[in-house]
Amino acid sequence: MAASKPVEPQAGTGLPRWQLALLVGTPIVLGVGAVYLWNRSRSKDGNKRTGERKTPEGSASPVVQGQEDGAAPEQDYMSPLDRAQAAKNKGNKYFKAGKYENAIQCYTEAIALCPTEKKTDLSTFYQNRAAAYEQQMKWTEVVQDCCRAVEMNPRYVKALFRRAKALEKLDNKKECLEDVTAVCILEAFQNQQSMLLADKVLKHLGKEKAKDKYKNREPMMPSPQFIKSYFSSFTDDIISQPLQKGEKKDEDKDKEGEAAEVTESSGYLKAKQYMEEENYDKIISECTKEIDSGGRYTAEALLLRATFYLLIGNATAAQPDLDRVINMQDANVKLRANALIKRGSMYMQQQQPMLSTQDFNMAAEIDTSNPDVYHHRGQLKILLDQVDEAVGDFDECILLRPDSALAQAQKCFALYRQAYTGNNPSQVQTAMDGFEAVIRRFPKCAEGYALYAQALTDQQQFGKADEMYDKCIELEPDNATTYVHKGLLQLQWKQDLDLGLELISKAIEIDNKCDFAYETMGTIEVQRGNLDRAIDMFNKAINLAKSEMEMAHLYSLCDAAYAQTEVARKYGLKPPTL
Repeated sequence: MAASKPVEPQAGTGLPRWQLALLVGTPIVLGVGAVYLWNRSRSKDGNKRTGERKTPEGSASPVVQGQEDGAAPEQDYMSPLDRAQAAKNKGNKYFKAGKYENAIQCYTEAIALCPTEKKTDLSTFYQNRAAAYEQQMKWTEVVQDCCRAVEMNPRYVKALFRRAKALEKLDNKKECLEDVTAVCILEAFQNQQSMLLADKVLKHLGKEKAKDKYKNREPMMPSPQFIKSYFSSFTDDIISQPLQKGEKKDEDKDKEGEAAEVTESSGYLKAKQYMEEENYDKIISECTKEIDSGGRYTAEALLLRATFYLLIGNATAAQPDLDRVINMQDANVKLRANALIKRGSMYMQQQQPMLSTQDFNMAAEIDTSNPDVYHHRGQLKILLDQVDEAVGDFDECILLRPDSALAQAQKCFALYRQAYTGNNPSQVQTAMDGFEAVIRRFPKCAEGYALYAQALTDQQQFGKADEMYDKCIELEPDNATTYVHKGLLQLQWKQDLDLGLELISKAIEIDNKCDFAYETMGTIEVQRGNLDRAIDMFNKAINLAKSEMEMAHLYSLCDAAYAQTEVARKYGLKPPTL
């Protein structure tokens, strides 16, 4: 796939990344390598609470002093609280029998009988009545009774969680998130049910906000380093090649004594000249001139314009241009194949893997000898967890272009992930040996060192991983992403927060459009308890997001941090910090 950094499959914790903004005090994963910012003991997975909270509280069979089985309690000798408890217990019997209206009447009686100073008991009665209303799907009444329960007992987990579920049903996602965040913190993130609800709400909120924001966002050109890295992932791409002698602009040919070859003025050729000068902001407009004039380079201009639309995050504008190139039967087959690769990558970003796979397969059919097709399809297969097919594609790429260092490194990485997730030590070692062979053969390939460093981090060979990142920086000193990964390594390896933050700050200094750096900084600030700064970092990353899906994920992180600030304000609940 057309990407500017190594493929990063889902890390092995099984936790969604929003928990990086919430799950303070537990192992954290960023990128491929596990980054443990904080360690504290947690119960085993088998001890996690997963059952739903459906039943009311209290015994269903009241036990009153002097009462025999089946006998009515002696009301004359019972205190108001005892009578309230008896009404509640009678309600519990009705609840278990599925007679919810009768149960509600009993809980209402208990509330009326209970002395107002007995706040804990009253909160239980309200919570039980809310449970009965929940069974009747009377969500407004559930919220009202849970509010009363929480007023009297602010850390009442059952009431908070029941209110969260009712708020979700009422489509009040913001307050639902705050309640379920409080529940997660109170339960030390050990209950899967509350974790799943939080994840669900955050994803919905993220998608809603991203859909609106992305549609109205101002297009933003990425940094020159990002653009150069993007184009370097293609080796058979006509539009990214330097101007050939026969393509030079008229005035340049005059200077070289080649006036006899003068051709018409071309917006596309000007756009390519701007590419060489890294004057990227002018490329789309020059391509548009070529297209509108019906010039000889119309197909090339369409593809180049679509590529820059994708780079600025405007997939809506890019797709018609890509479609036109793909359907130009008389166009150079390499242009059509490249357009299919880019449209396939776009579909994958939009979470449409079937359409993505179709485009890559079509590209392989029309241009069987194009190594880019197999390289990028191999990356797609890794994301789809089809590792055997990915390795086959990388092998085909290497066969067509034996000097493709990146394809060889990606193949090693695919084999490593397969062995690592399959818990096969001998195959892990084989993959690690493969990395060694790649960096010996291609000592100038920064991506090879970066992928090897991530695998070494997984294996907790931190010192050697650090050396590999140093080699990356030596080869590509302006690659901000490497500084972020090296900073995360310091946190995991040495628990050196200051050095980690210094390196991530350096990444932002190098490339102030590096969304990965802002996202990582925000996550660490959550860990430190600096929630306002974390939200600021997430918002900066949101403004730089290159796809709606990426923006939705960042909104999830930001919303999780904001919910935590509200929980701290309302209930005084704060997880442990670094």
